[in-house]
Amino acid sequence: MSAGRVVIYGGKGALGSACVDHFKANNYWVGSIDLTENEKADVSIVVPRDAIWSEQEDTVVSKVSESLAGEKLDAVICVAGGWAGGNAKKDLAKNADLMWKQSVWTSAISAAVAAQHLKEGGLLALTGAKPALEGTPGMIGYGMAKAAVHQLTLSLGAEKSGLPAGSLAVSILPVTLDTPMNRKWMPDADFGTWTSLAEVAGLFLKWTQAQERPKTGSLLQLITKNGVTELIAAE
Repeated sequence: MSAGRVVIYGGKGALGSACVDHFKANNYWVGSIDLTENEKADVSIVVPRDAIWSEQEDTVVSKVSESLAGEKLDAVICVAGGWAGGNAKKDLAKNADLMWKQSVWTSAISAAVAAQHLKEGGLLALTGAKPALEGTPGMIGYGMAKAAVHQLTLSLGAEKSGLPAGSLAVSILPVTLDTPMNRKWMPDADFGTWTSLAEVAGLFLKWTQAQERPKTGSLLQLITKNGVTELIAAE
C-alpha cells in the first residue's frame, strides 16, 4: 500500500530528483513530469519540448489523468525552472521568453493538474524566488517570471480559484539552492547560506502530510544561515 500519490513537475532537475527520491523513500507513488524521463518515478511523463503552452497543458493533464486511473493526488509540486541573467540592453525578449516557459508555463500547468486531480485538502507547491520580491535589474526576465509565479500563488490561495476545498497553495522563495550546478558556477560562495535539497523535499513531505502547514497563498522565503533554514512569509 502506498502512503499516497504525488506528482513532481521538473522531476528530473536537481531539486525535482531529490523530491522524487524522498517521496519514494517514504512509500509514495510518484509521477515525474519533465522534458526528460526520471526512471526512478512510478510514472514519467515527458513533455513535448516544442509544443505550445496549451498543447503542453493538454498533454500533461490527460497523461496524469491516465496514470491515476480515477485516483486523486495528495500533492502537485512544481520545482521546474531555470535561471538567465541579463538587463534590458541585450536579448531581453529571448531571456524573458525562456524564463516564462520554464517557470510560468510549468506553474500554470501544475495549477491545472491540481484543479483536476488534487484531493480535497491536498498540496499545490510552486517555486518562486526571494530576489523577485524586489527589482532584479541584472536578471530582468527571471524576475518577471518569478513575480508572475508569486501572483499565481496569491490567486490560487484565494476563494474560487478552482482548486479543491481546503487545499494549500504555497510558493517557496529560495535564495540559492545547494545544487551541483550552483556549486560549479559559484565555487567561492558561502555554502552555509544555501538551502539543501533534502531540506526542501522534507518540507514538501511535511506539508503533504498536513504537518506544520502555512496559510494558503503564502510566499515563503527560505532563509538559510550557517546551514540552518528558516521560513519567513513575505509580506
